[in-house]
Amino acid sequence: MQTVDVGSKEDGKLWYRKPNPSLTAHGNRSVRFLQATFDTTGDSFLAADHHGNIYVFDITQNRFQLVQRTGQACTALAFTLRRTSEYLVALADYSIKCFDKDTKQLVSWMRGHEGAVSSISVHSSGRYAISTSSDTAQLWDLDTFQRKRKLNIRQSVGIQKVFFLPRSNTILSCFSDDSIFAWESDTLFCKYQLPVPQKEPRMHHKAFAVTQDGKTLAVGGRSSLIHLWCLDSQKLMRVAQMPPNVRTVRHLEFLPDSFDRGSSQILGILSQDGIMRFTNIQTFKPLFEIGSIDNGITGVSICSKGRHIVTVIDSGALNIYSVENLTREVNKPPKPLVMMGTQGSENSRATVKVQAGTVQRPAKTPRRVHPAKKLQPPTGQRDGLSKKRLQKVLKAFGEYPSKYRMFVWRSLLCLPENHCAFSSLMQKGVHPAFVTLHERYPIKSPKLQRGLQRVLSALAHWSAIFGETDYLPLVAFPFVKLFQNNPLICFEVVATVIVNWCQHWFEYFPNPPLNVLSMVENVLAHHDKSLLQHFVNCGITSQMYAWPLLETLFSEVLTQDEWLRLFDNIFSNHPSFLLMAVVAYIACCRAPLLQLTLREDFEYFFHHRNNFAISEMIKEAYHLMDSTQADIHPRCMLTDFEPLTAGQYPVFNKYPTFIVEYQSKERERIRQQELEYLRERQAVQELRSEAVRQQAEDEAWYVQQELLQQAEEQRRRILQQEEEKLTEQRARLAAMKRELKVKELQMVDAARRRFLKHQQDQRKIQLRRLDDEIQRKMALRDQETAAAVQDVEVRQMELDAQRHFNVVFFYLKQLTKEQERVNQGVTAEIDTWRRRAELDETTFQNLLQSDTDLSQETKRVLEASLTEAEQLDADLQWKTEVLKRLEKADAEQQKHHQHLAELNRETRAKEEELVHIMMKMEDKKVRGYNNLISLDRGRAELDHKERELMQVVRDLRQKMARNGAEYSSSSR
Repeated sequence: MQTVDVGSKEDGKLWYRKPNPSLTAHGNRSVRFLQATFDTTGDSFLAADHHGNIYVFDITQNRFQLVQRTGQACTALAFTLRRTSEYLVALADYSIKCFDKDTKQLVSWMRGHEGAVSSISVHSSGRYAISTSSDTAQLWDLDTFQRKRKLNIRQSVGIQKVFFLPRSNTILSCFSDDSIFAWESDTLFCKYQLPVPQKEPRMHHKAFAVTQDGKTLAVGGRSSLIHLWCLDSQKLMRVAQMPPNVRTVRHLEFLPDSFDRGSSQILGILSQDGIMRFTNIQTFKPLFEIGSIDNGITGVSICSKGRHIVTVIDSGALNIYSVENLTREVNKPPKPLVMMGTQGSENSRATVKVQAGTVQRPAKTPRRVHPAKKLQPPTGQRDGLSKKRLQKVLKAFGEYPSKYRMFVWRSLLCLPENHCAFSSLMQKGVHPAFVTLHERYPIKSPKLQRGLQRVLSALAHWSAIFGETDYLPLVAFPFVKLFQNNPLICFEVVATVIVNWCQHWFEYFPNPPLNVLSMVENVLAHHDKSLLQHFVNCGITSQMYAWPLLETLFSEVLTQDEWLRLFDNIFSNHPSFLLMAVVAYIACCRAPLLQLTLREDFEYFFHHRNNFAISEMIKEAYHLMDSTQADIHPRCMLTDFEPLTAGQYPVFNKYPTFIVEYQSKERERIRQQELEYLRERQAVQELRSEAVRQQAEDEAWYVQQELLQQAEEQRRRILQQEEEKLTEQRARLAAMKRELKVKELQMVDAARRRFLKHQQDQRKIQLRRLDDEIQRKMALRDQETAAAVQDVEVRQMELDAQRHFNVVFFYLKQLTKEQERVNQGVTAEIDTWRRRAELDETTFQNLLQSDTDLSQETKRVLEASLTEAEQLDADLQWKTEVLKRLEKADAEQQKHHQHLAELNRETRAKEEELVHIMMKMEDKKVRGYNNLISLDRGRAELDHKERELMQVVRDLRQKMARNGAEYSSSSR
């Protein structure tokens, strides 16, 4: 594996020789990569560190370049797809910026989130993007960089991820309650929801992956199960069980293939141990894996062509893998079938046994094998580092260089780095003794808490004593904090310290190591008897002034730099140097210790930092190492340094096994009792919860009944209101019907009036015609009258000639009287007829007013009768007009008679002249008399017709009166 350091450069090459299957790129010690993403071509990718530096790594061009300095940690990265040189960066201030990697210019700045953006998904067209945080998801238009929509949710349900499906306009939203919805990106209409399995326990979905054709969805979470969904049918295709060492799925990625048309068959699964395993989704057969437990993977990005994989590991470095090399063993063709054959000389023959895919050869003649001699490096020397030379450096500078300290420690401790043995210990999981470690030793950093738990569990699985040792977390914590990114080294350092510097600590278990404390007390008595006597006078034993320093390895009383300097010297000397360091610390703090008298003050003093010089303490420890007598020197009781063996860790049994076994049994018994108590408590809790649930159900039932009653009363009120409204509507409808009937009657009356007007117009036309006829007849009569006048004049001339004028005058007088009598009779008859007509009309109107509820049929009959009566009335008026005109004609005739009388007077003088024609005049007189009789006969015929008309009118009115009376009697 090649390594390149990009922390101090702005550009350069990725490798200087042909690349291996993997390559590591890392920054300096203070800079760690956080995010990485590939572009559409898959030949280059972006990577951002927690200082905001963004690099472009071009794999094909073998170059990397620093393209942006944002000054803030990056939380998400994505390319815009439409403009291939632009990319989106989500920063720690919750904003999203768009940069151009070619021009290194800021394109746009988008704000709107109130939490850290965890992911950015870009539509396949490159026009839209979705940014997701824990409380909201926002849809952005990448042409205008304006926010189009915002998805808000309830506070009780968080958003896990919202992203576009490839090759479609569908948005998939995944929430913390394991619900998954699909939305139309244009209208945001909900297309479907994937059903949540009810019988299975919740998975707590955290990881999602979709194939490039957008048809298969893989879902994982806080379990070892993987759910595969078919998005076309919205059905669960398969549930896969991962190996036992996979407890949580952190990330999922499909590995694309150029020949699968987007339906990827290989799924990468990143678990909690930092290892990403690639399996086939049809058979779930493991293919290959990347990453390690020592430096686990935290982030993964796979190029769209499936050629490269880039991972972010715990140390902050980037690992770049070639998929072709990783899948070389997977894609290797199967072994050919080998046919049976023979080989060898004439005297010896070897037979090959053939099986499908394998070849088994016969065992050869055994021969003596001499074991190879194993070369061991000299004591204190590893990888070319000499312990004596290191001690000289330490004495010269007082400490090792911080840059090389970890390497020096690994060399001094001769760590074997047994990966297989450590992996077997880690696979056993968390030891029961440290399941509740976070309750006894709470640590702010979750990562540090998990690291301490892993190391302590491995130690407990290595030896049973460490599961019962209460102070083991205090011993291991400084090293876990120092080697938190490398659990293997941390475990072996702690194990080496326990084996060498903690010798004889467990012989008096579970009590403190009295033999070791007595060594410290003997050294202290040899060098400072007065201080020891002060401890004795105050009742302070070595368990109070020496054991707190040993069980914490000085981590409570020293700063980090002081502690590192001290252990530089401890690891470079004999294991007894640790005990000398305890006495040296007490000697350096002699003055304040002599002033203390209370037990509580001593306890506080040896558990907190104090004011002293670490260099003086180390100098004093060396002085004690040299000046202590041999008989009381801890060197004579402690063995020399022995490193851990390679391959397997040694058996650690330097403790009273019966006590540990007894404590283990007691702990197991107590644990079983606790489990039984917890089961009983769980049963009681279930009964209580069942009772509470039943009570809640009863309360809910009563509340529901009350709500139903209230709803029923409300519905009754609503029905009553509706009935009242219906009654009002019916009243309004009846009023509208009455109005319509009135309007209908008005329309009928208007039609009747219009018809009457039409009849009157017709009568007027007829009257005009009669007037014209009368005028014509009057003209004709005038002509006849003129002729008659001429005849009368002739007659007058004849009468003048007559002597007997009185006779003529007598006849004329009688004629006038008869005419007046006839006129008076006609006038009286007309008046009588008018009075009767008015009486009948009044009776008819009263009858109509008294009975307004006649049927429509009766109304039509009455209207027809009224119309007929009005027609008869019009005829009567017409006849009256005719009579008036006849009277006018008679008056004119009277005037003519008067004129004739005057003519008679004028002709008296000529009577003598008319005597001779008397006989002729007599004949003419007879003819005039006959004419008058014919005129009287015409008037009689007119009177007869009037009487018949009046009789018809009387009969019609009587008939109408009878019909009205019958209708009134029937309605009653």
